[in-house]
Amino acid sequence: MVQVRFKRLSAVDLGHAVNLAIAALVTYALTTSITPVLLNRPAESVGILWAVISTVFVVKDTRERSLSAAISRLVSTCVSFALCLIYLFLPANPLGMAILIGGGALLMMLAGRRDEINLVAITTAVILIVAAENPQAAWQQPLLRLADSVAGVAVGIACIWITSFLFFHLHGQEVRRLWDRSDRATRMLRRVVARKNRLKPPSRTQTSPYDL
Repeated sequence: MVQVRFKRLSAVDLGHAVNLAIAALVTYALTTSITPVLLNRPAESVGILWAVISTVFVVKDTRERSLSAAISRLVSTCVSFALCLIYLFLPANPLGMAILIGGGALLMMLAGRRDEINLVAITTAVILIVAAENPQAAWQQPLLRLADSVAGVAVGIACIWITSFLFFHLHGQEVRRLWDRSDRATRMLRRVVARKNRLKPPSRTQTSPYDL
């Protein structure tokens, strides 16, 4: 029987959960309020969902991981945008969707970005399935999903940067002391390694009688 052990949550864990919830709420509010103004029509459910998914995907526990996730999200969306925009000029059918998903996977393999293969497949499937419901405006779907992804990624990155700024502003002294200690330990370790290298006897090399 599998036993589940709950770990004690830290303040950082609580802050990350709150930040994720706030980012999703902000994205939802912006999408539902700005989209009608820009497009003169109510926001679509798939657009709201896609923007919120992009935000949730980007918000990580560190800025480095968030930035890496944002790049992955934008790369996968741009690749799917290009593939689907070409395909939407042809008659839509499930076989074409499967061919595009396979082609997108091969393209990401050639580009050396295998981690984004599934994202490209998901984005391609969403765009083509939604476009099939409204063939007259099918060409708009890649553009709309690209805009939703960019909006969601922007909100997620902004929330991460604001949270990091507030954290360092409130706990900056403690963090700086920890960094100073780690820097001192790193410098001491480097001095020890350099001293050992200086005291290490030179390696003996065999000389050939022809060298004399």
